[in-house]
Amino acid sequence: MFNDIHIGPITFHMYGLMIAIGFVSALFVAIHRGKKKGLDEDIFYGIFYCAIIGGALGCRLLYYIVEIPHIIQDVSILWNFKVGYVVYGGIIGGIVASFIYCRFKKADFMEYFDMVMPEVSMAQGFGRLGCFFAGCCYGKPVGWGIAMQQTPDVPRIPIQLIETGCLLVIFTGLLLLQRRRSHAPALRIYLISYAVCRFALEFFRGDELRGIWLGRSTSQWISLAIILYFALAALLTDMNHRIHHTENWRKMNNEKENSNSNSIMRGMSGDTSEMSKDGVRQKYRDSER
Repeated sequence: MFNDIHIGPITFHMYGLMIAIGFVSALFVAIHRGKKKGLDEDIFYGIFYCAIIGGALGCRLLYYIVEIPHIIQDVSILWNFKVGYVVYGGIIGGIVASFIYCRFKKADFMEYFDMVMPEVSMAQGFGRLGCFFAGCCYGKPVGWGIAMQQTPDVPRIPIQLIETGCLLVIFTGLLLLQRRRSHAPALRIYLISYAVCRFALEFFRGDELRGIWLGRSTSQWISLAIILYFALAALLTDMNHRIHHTENWRKMNNEKENSNSNSIMRGMSGDTSEMSKDGVRQKYRDSER
């Protein structure tokens, strides 16, 4: 693959160009959709800038964490910015920075981020295209694959293009879902969907600079943590609903029983009153005789 495009004295790096196109496209699509919902355009710009800064710091920080053993051996890794950007770190950093910004601006974080998440998956797709052109984040060697820039003699699985396709499906699915349901939980759906895709695709990755712990990559462990978190949250939510449903059912039954008891007591009281009146009448008639 090729990463550099030369137009006269100007050189365009496809990796950076794809990321730039992805970010800018995501911003304008989100603003366009947000205006229809009456959301503040300035908040979208703020989220955009915070996501860039937080994402850049996050993906670099996670890379440092993953590569601690190598950094101990070679400290120069710390300032080698040609490599070392972990996607999950960027996602986490971007979300955290955007959350802090929304709290500062007193904006509803979930309302804005549910609107932004489809565009985030689109921007990621462009980023993976950049990886394909740069020849990084490649797949395992196969006979039918595509030779990458870093390994020109070895055809490999174009895992970057496959992930781009997955992200496009997530992007389209979220848009369709939000058209049907204006309050669809896009952030949660995106995280679960991407975690499942990423966990599976990692089995076909061929690059080694990803961090391997207990036979699984760092991204797989993070994906697994996300899936388990939302599965546990769904289980606890269902248990709470069942508990509340049972309590409400018992409360309704108790109220019904109390109501029936009161009705019986009122009936008995009415019968006793009638009997008393009949007794008085009988005594009155006897006295007249």
